[in-house]
Amino acid sequence: MDVKSAIKFMLISTLAFACMNSVVKYLVATSPYQIVFFRSISSLIFTMGFLYQKKISIFGNNKKLLILRSLVGVTSMTLFFMATKYIPIGTAVSLRYLAPIFAAIFSIFLLKEKIKHWQWIFFLIAFSGVLVLKGLDKHIDSYGLFLAVASAVFSGLVYIVISKIGKSEHPVVVVNYFMFIATLVGGLLSINNWVNPEGWLEWLLLFSLGVFGYFGQVYMTKAFQVASTNQVAPLKYLEVIFTVLVGLFVFGEIYTLWSILGIFMIILGLVLNVWYKSNRLD
Repeated sequence: MDVKSAIKFMLISTLAFACMNSVVKYLVATSPYQIVFFRSISSLIFTMGFLYQKKISIFGNNKKLLILRSLVGVTSMTLFFMATKYIPIGTAVSLRYLAPIFAAIFSIFLLKEKIKHWQWIFFLIAFSGVLVLKGLDKHIDSYGLFLAVASAVFSGLVYIVISKIGKSEHPVVVVNYFMFIATLVGGLLSINNWVNPEGWLEWLLLFSLGVFGYFGQVYMTKAFQVASTNQVAPLKYLEVIFTVLVGLFVFGEIYTLWSILGIFMIILGLVLNVWYKSNRLD
């Protein structure tokens, strides 16, 4: 195991995702459907290029599951981008990270898996963080919070569908399907909601979304390849810290003590769950 390289890769990954989140926040006047479109089409260039270079078929084996994963994923993505227009970007990111909890709940009914008692306690800590955000932080917009949590619910469903796909598909084929369908959906929904970018900078930022997203995904994958899950997974939540800092110092967003406490409780519950699963304690 190469822990130092894993840490380096995760730092690059989380910074890339934080940059993508920041661009989304900067483009607050742009339609969320346009953001979905540009986020997807610029990543599609990378995935299509990779599959062509490696001579891997873009069509995959289980088309129904690939399409389902893509539709659920684009729904989650759209809801998240919509949420960033109503609540601080760091709060939206932390709420989106509730996805593994919803995935665990769905797995009980859809995959017949069992959740340990300690995991329910960790989930309760994370959900308590949401209640702190909603009940005690008066700066949190209820509609924005709903959109972010709904995004996490659909993201949790993505975990389930990917679990069903298993190893029957190349990972880049799965991402390529997602980016292709997201490009179509985002493009169609943008027709009646188009907002012309103001100048070359906004055009550049729109296309940078896919670049940041692609490299964030690539380096996260590299990190998991060179070190164990329990060493790497908690580092994913650095994205929240980086994004909160950008929100504070670049966009002048307001994070009260209650919102910081709520975010901390969400991340704490999720990190404890990752640690518990990795160590398989009873």
